[in-house]
This record gives sequence, C-alpha cells and structure tokens, in this order.
Amino acid sequence: MTRRILVTPRSVTAAGLESVIELQPLRDAGFELVSGPAGTTPTAADLADVPHDIVGWLAGVERIGPAEMDLLPALRVISRNGAGADAIDAAAAAARGIEVLTARGANARGVAELALSHMLAGVRGTVPSHDALRRGEWFRTPGREFPDLTVGVVGYGAIGRLSAAFARGLDARVLVSDPFAVSDRPDVESVELGDLFARADVVTLHAPPPADGTPLLDRRRIALLPPRAVVVNTARWSLVDPTAMLDALESGAVSCYAVDAFAEEPPAPHPLLEHPNVILSAHLGGYTDASVRRAVEGAVAGLLSTLGSR
Repeated sequence: MTRRILVTPRSVTAAGLESVIELQPLRDAGFELVSGPAGTTPTAADLADVPHDIVGWLAGVERIGPAEMDLLPALRVISRNGAGADAIDAAAAAARGIEVLTARGANARGVAELALSHMLAGVRGTVPSHDALRRGEWFRTPGREFPDLTVGVVGYGAIGRLSAAFARGLDARVLVSDPFAVSDRPDVESVELGDLFARADVVTLHAPPPADGTPLLDRRRIALLPPRAVVVNTARWSLVDPTAMLDALESGAVSCYAVDAFAEEPPAPHPLLEHPNVILSAHLGGYTDASVRRAVEGAVAGLLSTLGSR
C-alpha cells in the first residue's frame, strides 16, 4: 500500500522535491512525496487535486482549517517547518485525530539575525537615506549607537533569547518580557510588558498573538514608547495595530517600523506599507539556507515519529 506525504512549504517546492536531500529519510521510510505548487502557497483548488490518501503533511505558512483537512480524509499528522502553528486550526485537527507538530527553534537564528538587521537599519536611518539617494537627493539623520539604547525583547523563546544575546553583544541594555520565561542572564532584565514598552528605545517582537485576537502593541501601548522608538516585527502582522502605528509614524512618536510578517502574502495594499519610515521584507526571517535545512529536518523527524516506516 502506497503511503503519501504532501509537501507544501514554498522554500522547499521552489527547489523541486528531488533536490531537497533533507526529505530523503521519508523516501527511505517508504513514503511517496507529493509536491504542492512550486514556490507558492497552495490554494484550495490546488489541494482539491491532491490524492486523498495523503497520511502526512509537511506544511509551511499556509492556513489549514477544517475545509483543507476534510480534503485529506486519511491525514494523520501535520508537521510544520517552523515554530508557530497558529495558522493551523488546532480544534479542527484534534476533532479529526490529526496530530500537529512544529520544528521549534529551527529558524531561530535566521529570524533573530534579520531582526537585528532591522534594528540597526532603524536606528541608523539607512532606508530613508537609501531611498533619497535613489531619487538623486541627499538625506541623512543622526543615528544612534547601541550602547546608548535600551532594547526590549517581547517573547523569550529561542528567537527572543538570540535577539537578546545579539543586542547585548552590541552593548545595549536589554529588557525581556515573557509570561512563561524569565531571563537566565545576569545582564538581561526581565520586566512586565508595560514597563518594557515604557523604557525600550528599540522593541523587537517574538511572541504569538494574544488569544483574544487583539493586537499586542495597540494604541495605548504605542503611546508608552519613548520618543523616536524603533519597532521591529518579525513575528506576526496581527501583533501591531496598523492604524495606530501609522499615526505614530506620522506624528514622529515612532521613528521606524520594520515588518517581515503579513496577514496575507504578498500583502494587500495598506497605507502603513507606503510610509517612508517603514522597512518591509518579504517574510525573510527563516528564509536562509541553514534555517530551511534545519526546519525541513525537524518537520521530517516529526512526521517519522508519528508515521514510522513501512
């Protein structure tokens, strides 16, 4: 009996499944691999054409709800090539007996390095200067150096810990806030969330969205930020109230907002995305050679732990 696994992460299908050596353990275990559309997130129409005897799904960032699960009646496990599973309807999966797994920590360094690059760009004003020079203009603003700054890290998981370490490596003062973890370093201070927003010149977000769906950084909390604050969001678009952030950028209360995660990809037009002090990147955080390799290896290990071999 053929057992099939669906593979849909864009970073994997773009290269062609045959060229991704991290998938070989699945083939060795007797599974046939079915690719989603090359380099793009699958649509409902794409999934309708997938064989219905799929038992495992190596998934990317696509939303997976009851309708998608019902297209695959034999599905036993969804294994994401990343740390978050909020795009997967956990209740629907549980009701159907589908296990949901993640590759925790696999992309931590890639995301933390991107967050650092956005922090540096934000405090040095490199993007507005770049844009001005492209227009044939000369524009620069005084930058700030990390020893003069307090960096606030929201979420102290694998990515947050690396982000805190990078900021300390540049001699910034570092605050962290996480309801489930405290700093294990003497040079990193654990604080309440409101205290972090009130004290941090640079805020980098590495937490899941609140369970009630409200933005973590709303108008009230944005008002707590020190003047010229820089906010970096490599986690989830929904963490920040876009209208409140746009108003803060327009008033100069926030000097830069950098975002790498969007409600849909590519994002729909929004006035916030057009602001000159917004830095945009196309979900690049975990999109490095090493992060993709580790993420696929982690997702494959999860599939094998549930499905075993022939």
